[in-house]
Amino acid sequence: MLANDLEYAGFWIRLGASLIDTVLVMLICFPLLIWIYGWGYFGNEGFIAGPADFLISWVGPTIATIVFWRYKEATPGKMMLRLRIVDAETGAAPSLGQSVGRYFGYFVSAIPFCFGFYWIAFDRRKQGWHDKLAGTVVVRPKLRGPEPVRFNA
Repeated sequence: MLANDLEYAGFWIRLGASLIDTVLVMLICFPLLIWIYGWGYFGNEGFIAGPADFLISWVGPTIATIVFWRYKEATPGKMMLRLRIVDAETGAAPSLGQSVGRYFGYFVSAIPFCFGFYWIAFDRRKQGWHDKLAGTVVVRPKLRGPEPVRFNA
């Protein structure tokens, strides 16, 4: 798809994609956690209930997210809404380093009251702090928008 056929994806559609992804992760993780720990898992006062919890709740979703970004340019929620994560300069698929950096950049975006995510609403290229750190943008087929997508390659 040519850059002229794309526009930057804004805050609300990206929030929608994130909510879809959250529901999908819950539909996969919760049954496994209940199977292993029982219903008492939800009453656990600790941050992590055990090694299986750590693997299912943290490691699995982290690896899946990075693999989806690297090879599909999107998570399932983004795919459903026709969004793609691409290199901000070339429009190519993000590298493994960009994908890993973007994932851990989520923590940078989240720590100060999620301000790094809200930044998407105000940035002219609709980049959150995690996008800026990783050198990525999120695009979608052009529907409307104030500024066309431009790549330097």
